[in-house]
Amino acid sequence: MAKDLTVSNIDRQNILNNPYAVAEIQKSIGLKGIEFNGKIVLLKEQVAAFFEVTLRTIENYLASNENELHQNGYEVLRGKSLKEFKLAISEQDVPETDFGNILKTPQLGILDFRAFLNLAMLIAESEKARVLRQVILDIVIDTINQKTGGGTKYINQRDEEFLTSWFEEENYRKQFTDALKSYVSMGTAKYAIYTNKIYISIFREDALEYRRILKLHEKDKVRDTFYSEILDLVAAYEAGLAEEITHKAQTLNLQLSAFEVDAIFSAFEKKAHWKPLVQKARNKMASRDLAFRDAFHHQLTEYISVLKVDEFEKFIGEKSMELEQRLDEAKDVMKRLKERE
Repeated sequence: MAKDLTVSNIDRQNILNNPYAVAEIQKSIGLKGIEFNGKIVLLKEQVAAFFEVTLRTIENYLASNENELHQNGYEVLRGKSLKEFKLAISEQDVPETDFGNILKTPQLGILDFRAFLNLAMLIAESEKARVLRQVILDIVIDTINQKTGGGTKYINQRDEEFLTSWFEEENYRKQFTDALKSYVSMGTAKYAIYTNKIYISIFREDALEYRRILKLHEKDKVRDTFYSEILDLVAAYEAGLAEEITHKAQTLNLQLSAFEVDAIFSAFEKKAHWKPLVQKARNKMASRDLAFRDAFHHQLTEYISVLKVDEFEKFIGEKSMELEQRLDEAKDVMKRLKERE
């Protein structure tokens, strides 16, 4: 999916919230600046020179995107902090042409590397910024692929909660299919039909549409790609529906028709307690898939939001781990527990 960083605040912020990608971009650019408070910062004049635009252009972008840029490292120095910055400049070999006569200014705007990147993703007039945007996107993709071993199809499995949710959902899935088998008077199509009704209720897509969006192969299992929160909610649906179908059939002492099961499902999904859980699940799926898998769930557009830094840590950071490694660790734990008995 092509991304226009100049217009999409969500895409820009997802990049800036990814510390691993930002570090790689900084390494790749090798930008020189002024050392201040333990990081490299730039003056507006330096940024204008880098992007080969006027100082007025930079100031216009700073003014029109003030909140976003302040959030990402643009800072206006005054008083004590300004004095400390002027001292830092005097102690470093910074050409005066880079900053002009700042010794007399009562305030000064500076940008750290994240704010610099933020501007690079906003400036439409600069060819240099356009090229840098492509470099940024390439590095972001490469960084995520490198962290996940070359692909993001199963990035959901790097969450430490995934394995528990996966095993538990399997148990609830059996309860659901057993209830359909024993108490619903339909052919084998009932399993796919009511599974799809659960998917549509939770994330507005059936299995076929979900496969298309994630570009899954025939042998790929849909649930192996679900985030733990989605698995948990699917399991809750399955457990609840299994109970209601069983209770209704046993009360009537007969198998239920498709119309009766549809009525149970319709009442079930409208219960108020599902609303916040479904909204959260839609947000997780839509936002993570866009950021990590470059997969756009059109039906969930309104639920897309920026990923926080801890989301990147969760799926591509030190705490994340391949499923195979987690399974090996789980085996080791079970072995040690058995040896203690």
